[in-house]
Amino acid sequence: MTNFDKLIKKIVKPLVEYPEDVAITHSESDRFYEYHLFTNTNDIGRIIGKKGHVAQTIRTIVYSARISSKKRVRLIIEDGKNKNS
Repeated sequence: MTNFDKLIKKIVKPLVEYPEDVAITHSESDRFYEYHLFTNTNDIGRIIGKKGHVAQTIRTIVYSARISSKKRVRLIIEDGKNKNS
């Protein structure tokens, strides 16, 4: 199976000012392997890009990697905003 941590970091680190702050956590549901991407708050705009184009491109690359499971991979870019606020 593809090492998605390495793949995501390989894509994201050259885009940010603070590559040492790039972190990934995992969670799993019935349908998805979820990868949560955390970066320095100053780098969120670089990851998302204008109109979300950079984020969409990153997701397209990650989602196109082969996986030997019926589950799908989902990349969640954590922007530090609490959804419950």
